[in-house]
Amino acid sequence: MTVTTLMWEARAREGRGSDLLAWTRAQPLEGTPLRRETFTAAEDRVLVLTWWEGAPDAGHPELPEPPGDLVTRAVHRWRFASAGVEGDARTDA
Repeated sequence: MTVTTLMWEARAREGRGSDLLAWTRAQPLEGTPLRRETFTAAEDRVLVLTWWEGAPDAGHPELPEPPGDLVTRAVHRWRFASAGVEGDARTDA
């Protein structure tokens, strides 16, 4: 089984980090990923990783661009194909 991870990262305007986080969490996806995880970081950044069954070039749904008044720049997006899992006690044999 091929697993693809989609990475979505945005940087909020100064003081709007909590608004961007709330907006991001409220966004539905077409379909249900294997997993969806949301992170925050310095400089009011929000990162969302979603894991999907299928190749990176499959039509996996992505989060949209946030409203312009929430962010300082366009969203950064990347797609990664899994090369294996290591060090996760839940998956180690």
